[in-house]
Amino acid sequence: MATPIKEWSKLEVRAVVRFLFSKGTKPSEIHKQIAETYGEGAMSRSRVYQWCTWFGEGRTSLGDEPKSGRPKTSTNEENTTRVDELIRCDRRMKIREIALKFEIPKSTVHEIVHDTLGYRKVSARWVPKMLTEDHKLQRVEISQRLLQRCQQDNRDEDTTHIGVGPGGDFQANNNLFDNLITGDEPWVHLNTPETKRDSMTWKHPSSPVTKKFKVQRSAAKVMATVFWDAKGVILLDILPQGQCINAARYCSTLDRLKEAIRRKRPGLLRRGVVLQHDNATPHSANLTQQWLQRYGWEILPHPAHSPDLAPSDFICLDP
Repeated sequence: MATPIKEWSKLEVRAVVRFLFSKGTKPSEIHKQIAETYGEGAMSRSRVYQWCTWFGEGRTSLGDEPKSGRPKTSTNEENTTRVDELIRCDRRMKIREIALKFEIPKSTVHEIVHDTLGYRKVSARWVPKMLTEDHKLQRVEISQRLLQRCQQDNRDEDTTHIGVGPGGDFQANNNLFDNLITGDEPWVHLNTPETKRDSMTWKHPSSPVTKKFKVQRSAAKVMATVFWDAKGVILLDILPQGQCINAARYCSTLDRLKEAIRRKRPGLLRRGVVLQHDNATPHSANLTQQWLQRYGWEILPHPAHSPDLAPSDFICLDP
């Protein structure tokens, strides 16, 4: 038995059908030979009979005849240009509105917009604040100063660095990252269920199906004040439920932070603390500024409306 041909084309099989039919071979025998040579899926029995009928009627073409139907008249260069100009004038135009305006089918507009012009409709990126030119300039200046300070740290540990003291004047300090402490106040839910990824377990196909009940985060939550440095968490202070931070409470927390630094980071108070926190009201209040000035702690510059991506907002901190 001959080995079936694995690679073939429709035109090749149709040519064989035409050749055998012109030799007087019956359609049933043609189908049998086609199946033996090209495989069962090359051409069905009914299709062989159909092509034999066409060849008997005088057809000579082996290709597919053009399909009948309504020609595409809407998807033309003129409509494409008009749709493009309209979208450029109003990027929020909907497919339905464009179709009504130009009186063409929505399917045609969809094809022009997506396939021809290559547009994709996306949502605008949400930003919490619209920065003014002064905000942007201040952010660039502070970032450049901090970058220069880090570069000087790498070149010479004894170099005097640029910093902003509690009173707004410039201060000298060494080893920025060794002395830097960051603080933030995240909200902590009393009950935070584990995520779907955290609850995943290894199992065999024959193991029983694991089940997990849906648990919502508790509505009750408390505010925590967290301070950490490059070595880890220094202080975690949780306020009683129902209370929020204010200047007096923040100064009390700084007192506890000072004692925690004395115990956990010996020598840091003598070298000088560089504190980084945002511009929240308890942090910028006069009472807090007086506390920082009294102990000589340096405040790292923090531009207005800067992104607050504190680790305490994303990971569980254990002091």
